[in-house]
Formats: sequence, structure tokens, C-alpha cells
Amino acid sequence: MSRATPKFLLAVGVPLMFTACATVGPPQPPSLELPKPPLDLRAARKGDRVTLTWTAPSVTTDRRTLRSVGPTRVCRALVRELAQCGIPVGEVATQPSSPTVQSSRQKISRSYVDSLPGQLQSDNPSAFATYAVEVLNAEGRGAGLSNQVRVPLARTLPPPQDFAARVTAEGVVLSWTGEAPAAGSASPAHHVYRVYRRLEDSAARILAGEVPVGDERSYSLTDSSIEWQKTYEYRAETVTVIAQEGMPELQIEGEDTPEIKVFANDVFPPAVPTGLQAVSSGPGQKTFIDLVWAPVADIDLDGYNVYRHEEGEAAVKLNAQPVKTPAYRDASLMPGRRYFYSVSAVDVRGNESSRSEEDSEIVP
Repeated sequence: MSRATPKFLLAVGVPLMFTACATVGPPQPPSLELPKPPLDLRAARKGDRVTLTWTAPSVTTDRRTLRSVGPTRVCRALVRELAQCGIPVGEVATQPSSPTVQSSRQKISRSYVDSLPGQLQSDNPSAFATYAVEVLNAEGRGAGLSNQVRVPLARTLPPPQDFAARVTAEGVVLSWTGEAPAAGSASPAHHVYRVYRRLEDSAARILAGEVPVGDERSYSLTDSSIEWQKTYEYRAETVTVIAQEGMPELQIEGEDTPEIKVFANDVFPPAVPTGLQAVSSGPGQKTFIDLVWAPVADIDLDGYNVYRHEEGEAAVKLNAQPVKTPAYRDASLMPGRRYFYSVSAVDVRGNESSRSEEDSEIVP
């Protein structure tokens, strides 16, 4: 076997050496570990509480994985735009349960609830507070403020008092007492009471109705859209509404009442049938008496019961099952006798109305 000459080995080795050296990049400067400021800060006000939420940064400003993080400052000022945080109104500590090294794809939500001092709340519809957050690293340095959000400072009314509910044939009647706005107030705002309900063990809430706030003390609202034999939970709030020309309407929710629970038990009978008429058949035909009456409009109506008696006797129900239409033919008759009739309405839960006024007819 022939051996490669030194000259040949040198020629082969030189390109390999240069190829290997080409993969080595220049040294990178150490990261300052400055968390990238959040860009999704959101704010929601209810009463004097402002709830701020944002996504905690997982990368640094130089796009490296964030390995350590310090507290987050919560900033608030009565200016249109914050240039810097100044004295923070609060601070969110590092979550001890958070991993030391976060994946850049991992999203962790943070939140903070700020209580607005009473002296900041105003009757001026243009009064706002501006919020931002600043996330610091472990050394207490940050890369600047998050996006900024503005929160109206309009004054809200207290929640309704003495909130109560009772079940009637028309639905659940909610009642409460309220506080009227201060007399002589020049505020452009108006106020409404809103009542919400949800089914027991359900998180979904729907608006049961709303009532404008006036000068009176007592209010009520009937929720007729319920389903019987179900349990509902109700709460109410006062909402401040500010309409400004050329600008979106502002709505600021006040504090909630305590939630109350109501079982919609249907023990209410349908309406009493009216307009009963009894008409016998003509001569030469099989003897019968036809009854007709005005239909009852209750949505849970199951049908009607028909009652008959003779003079001085107790009334007897003629039908075994509820009659589904407002008409009935009685063929079990004896000639020459007078029969007295009445009808009642029955719902699907067996609640029966009082009987109608009687009508009578003589069998030929």
C-alpha cells in the first residue's frame, strides 16, 4: 500500500482547518437580563376597584430567555401619558411557584387590584387615571413601562340595599331600596340598576333587567323569563353611565349586592276559564250537549277539567285526562233533565284553577 506524501496531507489538511474555524462566531456580550415590557396591560373598574391584568414577560429585551425576574411596579398618575413610573401605587412580588427558567412560549398571567381613593373620584366626565406596569429584573432594573391604559374616575353610587326576591305567578319579583344622586349635582352622568341572574351551579350570568335610578326609594323588577322548578341566584349593581357628544358612552359598574338564591316553585294555578256556553243538540239527533269556552293563554297550560251536576247535587268531573282544547261534548245524558256545567284550567304540574261560572242546558 502506498503512503500519501507529506505534501498531499498538507493540501488536504489546510481546507479542513479553515472550515472548522469558520463555525466559531464572535463572542456575545453578556445579557443585561432586562425583562421585555408587557404590551397587553388591561384594566377593568368596578366600584372603587381597578383590576389590572397582563402577561408576565418570558424573554429579555435582547430576545433571550428570561432567567430571573424581580417585582413588578404598578404605576398610576392623573396625566394622559406616563413618562416614568414615579412612586408606584403598588407592587407585585415574584411568584415563588414560578419556574426559575421560563420557556419563551409559556404565558403566565399577572394581576393587581388598585383601590381608588375617594378623593380621586370625580363628577367630571373627562377625569381619568392612567396606569402602566414596569417589570424589574433580580437587580431591580427595568426596561421601561408597559403599554398604558386609561380608567375613568367618575363617581359611582352604592349598591342597592335590602335586595330581596319572591316568587309570584308572573315570575320572580326582585325588590330593593336605592340612594338617589345628590340633589343639585351638575354631573352629566345618569345611573341605572342592573339585575343579573344565573342558574345554580352555573357560571353563566344573564341580564334579567334594568331600572333607571330616580328620586324614589323603593324599586322592583319582575323576571318573567324563568323556567319553573329551577333554582336561580340573583345579584344587582348600580351602573354609572356617561354620554358625551362625539365620544363612546362610558359605563362604570358599581359594587354588587350579596347574591340571593330563589327556587322557582310553581304553585300557581292557571287563569280561570271564561265565556262558557252549553248548547244541546236539535230534535231527531242523538242527544248531546256541546260546551265551548274562551281558551286560557298560560304557557304551561296542560288542559281543562269539565264538571257537571244536576240541581241540588255535587259537581262531578267528567274527563279522566285533561281536555286539550276549549271544547267538550257530553253525550251521557237523560232526556228532560237540566245539567249545570263548569270548567277549570290545569297546568303541567297539576295546579288547577278555580271553576268558571256555570252555564246550564235542558236536554230535549
